[in-house]
Amino acid sequence: MVLVRYFTTATLGWALFCTPTLAADVLKTNGFVSCLDNTDIKIERLDISFDRSSKQITFDVAGSSGKEQKVTASLVVNAYGQRFSQDFDPCDDKTKVEALCPVPARSFAAKDTVPIPGDFIDKIPSIAFSIPDLQAQATLELKARDGGKPVACIQSVVGNGKTIETPAVSYVAVGIAGAALALTGVGAALAGGAPGAAASGPTFGDVVGWFQSMATNGMLSVGYPPVYRSFTNNFGFSTGLIPWYQMQTAIDDFRNRTGGNLTNSNVDFLRNATLVYADSFGPKQNAKRALSSIFNTIPLAMRDIEITENKDSSADSEGGVNHIVTGFKAYAERLTIPEANTFMTVLLIFAIVVAAIAVGILLLKLILELWAMWGNFPKKLAGFRKHYWGLLIRTITNLILLLYGIWTLYCIFQFTHGDSWAAKILAGVTLAIFTAVLGYFTFRIWQMAQRYKKSDGDASGLYEDKETWRKYSLFYDNYKKGYWWIFLPSIVYMFAKGCILAAGDGHGLVQSGAQLVVEALMLTLLLWARPYETKSAQWINVTIQVVRVLSVACIIVFVEELGIGETTKTVTGVALVVVQSVLTGILALLIAINAIILLVRKNPHVRRRKQTEKYDRDLDNLTPLDARNSLLMNSRSENNVNDPETGKLNFVGRYEPYRDVPLGAPGHHPSNSTDGLVAHADYGHQKPNNSDSGDLSMYSDYNRVGRAY
Repeated sequence: MVLVRYFTTATLGWALFCTPTLAADVLKTNGFVSCLDNTDIKIERLDISFDRSSKQITFDVAGSSGKEQKVTASLVVNAYGQRFSQDFDPCDDKTKVEALCPVPARSFAAKDTVPIPGDFIDKIPSIAFSIPDLQAQATLELKARDGGKPVACIQSVVGNGKTIETPAVSYVAVGIAGAALALTGVGAALAGGAPGAAASGPTFGDVVGWFQSMATNGMLSVGYPPVYRSFTNNFGFSTGLIPWYQMQTAIDDFRNRTGGNLTNSNVDFLRNATLVYADSFGPKQNAKRALSSIFNTIPLAMRDIEITENKDSSADSEGGVNHIVTGFKAYAERLTIPEANTFMTVLLIFAIVVAAIAVGILLLKLILELWAMWGNFPKKLAGFRKHYWGLLIRTITNLILLLYGIWTLYCIFQFTHGDSWAAKILAGVTLAIFTAVLGYFTFRIWQMAQRYKKSDGDASGLYEDKETWRKYSLFYDNYKKGYWWIFLPSIVYMFAKGCILAAGDGHGLVQSGAQLVVEALMLTLLLWARPYETKSAQWINVTIQVVRVLSVACIIVFVEELGIGETTKTVTGVALVVVQSVLTGILALLIAINAIILLVRKNPHVRRRKQTEKYDRDLDNLTPLDARNSLLMNSRSENNVNDPETGKLNFVGRYEPYRDVPLGAPGHHPSNSTDGLVAHADYGHQKPNNSDSGDLSMYSDYNRVGRAY
């Protein structure tokens, strides 16, 4: 009962989003597998549904038997740690089933609707008909009446038709990502037009990265509870897995022409198949997709059953009815995307997005040109009009950076599981191009940083030089000046996650363990460096990373090798749904708050860069008679902290070549600001030579004298 109350409370918020696929108060099996090899009796079709309102059960069973024999049946139902079992004899007058008394030595089929006694209906809890994605499993075992030898074994999962895998959740997530994208763009415009210039989180990259994390959490080869499996599929769009029937048929045709094997791996097959999750029935048994629920099948007084000979025995477990899946294949094919089509699907979606971006930018450029011909447009748009090609390149680069980890996953999966030689070539070429693009920008940023360190003593020029900021800031705009390089381990982090998921497919323990190490290392880096410029970005990204680590740690509970109970798995799955949903809601709330903040605050990097430009202009305008001499100017430092290199006649500009020379100890007091600027006998507590040259090397602070002029 505690589990029921916990589950009810946790899923109450999802009730508005649940998609009912069956009538109210209906429980129905969805797929089955054989749990016994080399049996005398083979079941080829099994569909059972129970309607509580009509108090009737409808069944449709078909199979074949090698010999005629009488059997006894044993039914076991497991739901959230609760076990129900019942033995009955198909030949007994109270529970007689004509189709099984005796089992005929041929193909057979039976289909009928029969009433259920009220005392058995009362045993079914009402919550079984309302909560989405419940987890239950029914096992029917037939034994020979003489000797008790098992002759058949069938396992099935059942459902009430309600699930949290619904388009409504995906639409809400898309709306959140769209709002983040719009606010990121507005923030960049308000901060001077630099792409990704908004410093306050969550940014579009933060939101999409979080959605990708939730989606990839459902791609491991572990035994997920149905509720969590359904939850993660709502975010498949963030990884490029968007169901589109016409696109999938085109990809199937492409694969067929380039060496692909479409047998049991095409979109039409998936639309007619029932997916069976291999981890739903234990690590040693074949399994099946289904909505999980509770189904208390009981001994019934069956009568008037229609029994016919089953002449169509083509519906085997891999012949278009039941399709066994696990790991990444299960995630993709639940979205009706064959596993061999995943890379091409993401490639086409990426091409469509890039084409839309290019058309949008070029269309805006055309509008501005027409505007310029017939009128005056705002000066703020002049930069876009002049640098629209650069904006297009930066936008595509930003998209590559956002998808790099996912792209690595799909490319490696195509190499290891793909069947089309052309698709493998495209995967290799695009992965090489993406890596080369990121590698080029990484090298250029490092090169610029080294140049600024030589001239300025640090890499502040990456943030202060307007042209450098415009070209490269999308990689480091949210980081502090001293931690501009954090984007490099972030790229390595995304690459490592993609490799682990793809290369470790089928090995859940290896996948989850390796991913936990990677996530923990990234969290350690963020806690050590605290690299984000604003406190909001700091807290948001650290919180997201903490939840990522905890999520992967919880996923280890689902690993079949550990043998953890179903109840514990279900509670863990519900906890994951709740925590990840709460964090998603917080991100949505922060986006709304961020909309207000962006209207009143500029990006701190842009603000300091403009402040530097203002000081440069003031110094350039100074004249010998100007009252604004440098002795009276305020320091550039923030928080009113005096900078020894400004305001004392020794400021010579941002590119002054001696900034890396350490300053000597001050040799004067603030009231005597010009003391020590001219060498004299007592300066430095040493007397000069009598030579004409006047050796000045004895003065301990001579470097300051030289720099002052």
